[in-house]
Amino acid sequence: MAHDDFDVFSADNSNANEESLRMVSANAVGNEPVSDEELRPHILEGFIGQPRLKAQLQLFLDAARKRDVPPDHILLAGPPGLGKTTLAMIVANELGVPIRVTSGPAIQHAGDLASILSSLDAGEVLFIDEIHRLPRAAEELLYIAMEDFRVDVMVGKGPGASSIPLTLPRFTVIGATTREGMLPSPLRARFGFTAHLDFYPTEELEKLIERSAKVLGLELGEGAAHQLARRSRGTPRIANRLLRRVRDWAIVHDLPIVEPDDVKEALALYQIDTEGLDRLDIAVLDAIIRNFNGGPVGLNNLSAMVGEEAETVETVCEPYLVREGFMMRTPKGRVATAKAWGHLGLTPPQETGGDVSKLF
Repeated sequence: MAHDDFDVFSADNSNANEESLRMVSANAVGNEPVSDEELRPHILEGFIGQPRLKAQLQLFLDAARKRDVPPDHILLAGPPGLGKTTLAMIVANELGVPIRVTSGPAIQHAGDLASILSSLDAGEVLFIDEIHRLPRAAEELLYIAMEDFRVDVMVGKGPGASSIPLTLPRFTVIGATTREGMLPSPLRARFGFTAHLDFYPTEELEKLIERSAKVLGLELGEGAAHQLARRSRGTPRIANRLLRRVRDWAIVHDLPIVEPDDVKEALALYQIDTEGLDRLDIAVLDAIIRNFNGGPVGLNNLSAMVGEEAETVETVCEPYLVREGFMMRTPKGRVATAKAWGHLGLTPPQETGGDVSKLF
């Protein structure tokens, strides 16, 4: 680029007003999108749902504050999208301490974890997402750190190597896992409080959607939140995601208030039906019923028929379809239930009398 070109750009920038250069500012203005962080509550009282867990956690934190010591380590277990990360942030906020965030896959070696632990301050919270995916060596290091608040640092190599114990200030580990059964027993035993998060009923999801709508500046008509909650699969993360898509619909169609019919039209565009089933869910049920006469069918055959990886069908679709009674897993394979036949507008084979369990 020629020198004269730089002069032109310099002159253009010098005449630019402050607002036109606002791209370097971190402050949101106007209709800029609201981040997921802003949709999250910051205190336990504002956390919607999980009433029993909230009562247990409130008592746990109140006792720690009265004793003026960091609380015991906390394990948050449950399916994805139910609020484990949000609860970890709330715990740190309630205690008034910083939080350090990492994840099991991000820690490749024990030295990575040792570096994080040695930099923690007294009372600080260390949040480890997907803690069941920690490497074995890091797990063993974490055992000692959680129980004795020390790490052993190896100095030197070979025969001359020595271990130097490094004392750590008292801190709190919050671990989050979607697969509690994969946690080794020694690690699970070192958590003083284990919280199990359950799927949300429709009524609680309605409250959560109404709160998020206010944060997003979206006005919902009577019944609109209910229509969204029915399609959210009992998961707050999905509820907030669908709410954002409905907001997009309202913006494009210049709707001051979103009514239930608007929700139905918006989500129909994204192929999400009244039961929260999406394109892949319907494709799985349709394949079992139309191509395999209701089943049983093996996972590999089913995944080949819908054009998806077997792991995707097993981990993404099956849990919700089984939980809602659309599918059964049997020793011979997957079977569509009478509810699935009815949802697709079909009639189960007459020889079963409507009971698909007689098919295998």
